[in-house]
Amino acid sequence: MAVRELRYFGDPVLKTVCDPVTRFDKSIDLLVTDLLDGVQLPGRAGLAANQIGVSLRVFSYNVEGLTGYVINPQIVELSEETHEITEGCLSVPELRFPVVRAKRALVRGVDKHNNPIEVEGFDVLAQALQHETDHLDGKLYLDRLTPDLKKQAMRETREKDWFWKRDKG
Repeated sequence: MAVRELRYFGDPVLKTVCDPVTRFDKSIDLLVTDLLDGVQLPGRAGLAANQIGVSLRVFSYNVEGLTGYVINPQIVELSEETHEITEGCLSVPELRFPVVRAKRALVRGVDKHNNPIEVEGFDVLAQALQHETDHLDGKLYLDRLTPDLKKQAMRETREKDWFWKRDKG
C-alpha cells in the first residue's frame, strides 16, 4: 500500500485549479491506486490528487463502505435541500467547522479507462463528493465558512505546526 505525503493548507497546489486528465496511461493507474490506498486509512472519507501534490482532476472516496474514484469529475446536480454539517479536511488537520452542503450530489466523470461513470451520494457521501470536487477547483472547505468562522479558522490555522510556511531566507 502506497500512502503519499499530504499537502497542508498554505501549500499553493491546494489553491490551484487542477488540470483535466487527457492521457490514460500507467501514470493514471498509479495515481488512482495511490489515491485509493490513501483513502483506506482511518478517518479518511476522500482524497483529491492535489492533496498529494498532483495537480490533476482525480479524487477517491471511502464513505460507509463505498469506495471508488472519479477522474475529471463534474458536479452535474445538487439538491436544493441543504444541511449544515461539520466538516474537516486532511489538508487542514485538527480543525472542524460547520459548512452548508447539498444533501444530494451527482458527479459525472470517467474511470481510468476513460469510460463514463456517475456517482450519486446522499448526506455524507454527497458531502465528500462536493468537498473533493472543491479541492480540484482550488477551493478548501474554509472558503465556504461564514466570515466570522473563516476569521477564527485562519487564526487557528496559523497557530498549527503543520501550517505551510515559506522559508524567509
